[in-house]
Amino acid sequence: MHSEKHLRARHLARFQGLRRPRTIAITRPADADQGDRLRRTLLAAAVALTLGTGASLVAVNDARAADPAPAAPFAEPAGPPSFADVAARVTPAVVNVTVAQGRAQRMSMNGRGLPENLPDDSPLREFFEHFGGTQGFQMPGPREGEGSGFIIDPEGYIVTNNHVIESADTIEVTLNDGSEYEARVIGRDPKTDLALIKVDDAPALPHVNLGNSGEARIGDWVLAVGNPFGLGGSVNAGIISARGRDINSGPYDDYLQIDAPINRGNSGGPLFDARGRVIGVNTAIYSPSGGNVGIGFAIPAEAAADIVDELRQKGRVERGWLGVQIQPVSEGVAESLGLEQAEGVLVAEVLPDSPAQSAGVRDGDIIVKAAGEPMKEYRDLTKLIASIDAGTKIELEVIRGGKVRVLDVLIGRMPGEDLAMGSPGEAAADDGPRIGLVLTPLTPQAREERGLDAADPGVLVAQVAQNSPAQRAGIKAGSVISMVGQQAVSKPDDVARAVRQAAEQDRPSVLLRVEQGGEQRFVTVPFA
Repeated sequence: MHSEKHLRARHLARFQGLRRPRTIAITRPADADQGDRLRRTLLAAAVALTLGTGASLVAVNDARAADPAPAAPFAEPAGPPSFADVAARVTPAVVNVTVAQGRAQRMSMNGRGLPENLPDDSPLREFFEHFGGTQGFQMPGPREGEGSGFIIDPEGYIVTNNHVIESADTIEVTLNDGSEYEARVIGRDPKTDLALIKVDDAPALPHVNLGNSGEARIGDWVLAVGNPFGLGGSVNAGIISARGRDINSGPYDDYLQIDAPINRGNSGGPLFDARGRVIGVNTAIYSPSGGNVGIGFAIPAEAAADIVDELRQKGRVERGWLGVQIQPVSEGVAESLGLEQAEGVLVAEVLPDSPAQSAGVRDGDIIVKAAGEPMKEYRDLTKLIASIDAGTKIELEVIRGGKVRVLDVLIGRMPGEDLAMGSPGEAAADDGPRIGLVLTPLTPQAREERGLDAADPGVLVAQVAQNSPAQRAGIKAGSVISMVGQQAVSKPDDVARAVRQAAEQDRPSVLLRVEQGGEQRFVTVPFA
């Protein structure tokens, strides 16, 4: 009869596939000799185990060495699709756009090496007297900026963003092969932030065509190509994150949102789909730090194509004009007016002497249809009216007092009150100097709100262009401009005329008297 301990040892040996281990009795040593013998026994067992382990490792290594060769690579690459073929085909048409603004200025010196007219108490006088002998003091050089663009015609027509080139004195284009050309402006449209430039005397250039983003879906792969941080042509992949984004950059916002990494310098570059078709123009990013955080915005290619065609033909964009200030129909507005849905466009104000006033549109009307198109939100009306040629008659369907009325309106031409900053090169013949303001006449209501009599001069600032000279001077929408220089102004055309005269006299800036926040003050707005 075997003991329980003996049986466990036997079963363990069978499980391990080994011979039954030799049992070693370990007892408490009675003296030093017994302790020495025990230590020697344990040491020998440890050595035997070590040697056995080493032998096992050698056997394993020998077995691995006999393994067959590694498996062949996959026939198709793993992971997301490669854009290498698309990139190779489209990047030759993408260009770097470098602009320079302003010129280096040298302070004139007198014979003692001091700047002329330097006051006696100026701290700079001691500096120049101590470090005399300076023959010229170089002021900071021209401000330079870089962006992107893409060639749409072998003759050298290039699409880019307006904000890339709007204040440039010179524009230089660098092609993918490293060749450089000076470019001139064909036309600009600040409202959509698009511009068309051209290089002359260049051989037939590689180009791409503006496509259509209509087939692009949220989640589709896209490829952004451009010049981030001035590093040169770069290719970045991502997906379409959303459509129809309004980022409050202008009245015609309708952006594609993408997560392809785009940064400063990518502005004006093309956005391609996975087939290599241009579906957008990279224009803006959302970034607290100025770098990529995965939220970028591109102008849909079909919208850009219409603007570019007009810029090429006329040097400017002519838009239809209705003459109303509008706002969205919120849930609260809909409930207060008894509307079933929060849709349509609320007319906040009808401008005097406008097509809307002539057609009988009133403040508080809800426009639900225009030219047969339903108005789901206020941007629908803005984009529709802008696309209609002046002189076209359309029908407006409005809700007033709970009843639907149909009004005939003759669309006008948007007044020449867009004073956005001018540009170098070729432009429209009547294109004047620009400072970044959209102006409208003062209505009786606006005068009453500001405590102005009917005879008081002034025009209302309806909009201030982003990054424009007027914005940098601190002028805000809702302000009133009552004087340009020493001339009183009562109409937007008065302001445009006075600004033009100041520019023709080679003045560096124009002086405006602005009422803002209940205070009157004069503001200088530079032309560059």
